[in-house]
Amino acid sequence: MTGILHFKLFLLAGILLNMTPGADTLYILGRSVAQGRRAGLLSVFGISSGVAVHTLLAALGLSVVLARSALAFQIVKTAGALYLGYLGLKALLARDGGFIPREGAAASNRTIYLQGLLTNVLNPKVALFFLAFLPQFVDPGADSGILPFLLLGATFFLTGTVWCLCLAYFSSGVTGFLRRKPRVAAVLNKACGGLFLALGARLLLTER
Repeated sequence: MTGILHFKLFLLAGILLNMTPGADTLYILGRSVAQGRRAGLLSVFGISSGVAVHTLLAALGLSVVLARSALAFQIVKTAGALYLGYLGLKALLARDGGFIPREGAAASNRTIYLQGLLTNVLNPKVALFFLAFLPQFVDPGADSGILPFLLLGATFFLTGTVWCLCLAYFSSGVTGFLRRKPRVAAVLNKACGGLFLALGARLLLTER
């Protein structure tokens, strides 16, 4: 009736894929450790909003544009890589401590949310993943329109959000420790910055 095939397999695959580390995971961990649980939750909401955008684009077929248009893919890929590079350089060079700022220098709620949103939305690999992954679990003979895509996307969204919330909740427990250990915090900032630069470079070199 819903046009979905092998839902249990999709659920298992989605959970495992959500647990795979990437730019989203790094951003959530960085913000949670840096500014505590509230910042971690805001970063999760930003990332999850990006997943919702990709789900809607895949359901409407707009992700096909990225798959078929070399120019569109290149534009989004370059924008995403530059943004990750920006986050990396900011963490490496910022005098306010980057991801783990000094007291009174913390990023605003709006900034944390929007950075999480852009980290996900500007990654064309996420759009192509949805385009390649979701159709495998949709019955081509069913006359369900975009409903199966929306249901599968919502399932992936929910499992991913739960996992990310767990990451934010548990990683935020070390915030106080890092406040008392500025040298450790500085090392972590450099590590986060370097990883974001590496992820940006990797994205820039990605082929369709």
